Amino acid sequence: MKITLSVLKADIGSIGGHTLPSRRVLTKVEEVVREEVGRLLLDAHVFHIGDDIVLLFSHIHGIRNAAIHELAWKAFREGTQVAKEEGLYGAGQDLLKDAFSGNLHGLGPQVAEMEFEERPAEPFMVLAADKTEPGAFNLPLYLVFADPMYSSGLLLSSELRPGFRFRIMDLAQTERDSYIVLDAPERLYDIAALLRDSHRFGIESIWSRRYGEIAAVVSTTRLRNIAGRYVGKDDPVAIIRTQKIFPATEEFGPPFALAPFVAGDTRGSHHLPLMPVKANTPASTFFCVPMVCGLAFSLKEGRFSEPVDLFADPVWDTVRAKVVEKAQEMRRQGFYGPAMLPMEELEYTGIAERLKELEREFS
Repeated sequence: MKITLSVLKADIGSIGGHTLPSRRVLTKVEEVVREEVGRLLLDAHVFHIGDDIVLLFSHIHGIRNAAIHELAWKAFREGTQVAKEEGLYGAGQDLLKDAFSGNLHGLGPQVAEMEFEERPAEPFMVLAADKTEPGAFNLPLYLVFADPMYSSGLLLSSELRPGFRFRIMDLAQTERDSYIVLDAPERLYDIAALLRDSHRFGIESIWSRRYGEIAAVVSTTRLRNIAGRYVGKDDPVAIIRTQKIFPATEEFGPPFALAPFVAGDTRGSHHLPLMPVKANTPASTFFCVPMVCGLAFSLKEGRFSEPVDLFADPVWDTVRAKVVEKAQEMRRQGFYGPAMLPMEELEYTGIAERLKELEREFS
């Protein structure tokens, strides 16, 4: 039996600014989802990262299924209504359209989905980021799936040695989706040439070359391309299968401990390091430093085990302390140089309007 995993995420309102959704909002969203477990869904799990609510579904209906996407839309809409009743900030912020049109793609929420034949033991992880861009996972996933310095399985496992196939999306294309497919290790330099620019290019999916099995999928929605203006950062999600024919769960740790500088944070207009945090962590009041959480599950007949929080063990306290130092040092530069995003990333913000006004004063 083929199983589909769907992860759908949206910011529909938070307490006191960009912090976290209220307990009532989370409860309402979970109530809507739970009604369908055992009917439309095999299982579900709801959590949050910063002010974003994340829905994890398992089902047998395939990707881009209208009923699955409509359930998520309903949950987010009803949660938005509660957020409005409570006067939460940004109620319904990521719901950029008024009506459901059969698919959440293009409506605002982030979506990552994969379909596969369940293995006898099927471990997987869900990554969810807040206050950052779709390309924020580029470096960690590149290191895990293509670099033996970080992923020893590429040297030690005959299952992994043939390498992985990267499907990379050009995020600047607004008229249509534009992809390129490159194989590692043969096209490693070409993959690096694209993924180094996390504003322009993002990993859409990764596949095992030996078995043709999907290994990872990442959401690639850019909210500004839908709204035509800055309405918040894109805040990607990812689903990643692990172990045996894929990298081991623990091989993902060191790449995320690097905490690479990514776009996002306050007003979505700066560079700060990507901090690994526990699930259900509020957004940081230190300039909304970008953050990522990870939950690992085992899957059996489409049903989830209890989750393991991947960034909760004591090692990550030390990592977070170093990330704070990186973030504080970058913020000392204020608006100058690499502390702020390049102009092509700011074209949907107020500074673009200000610069147009200033152009008239040049002579």
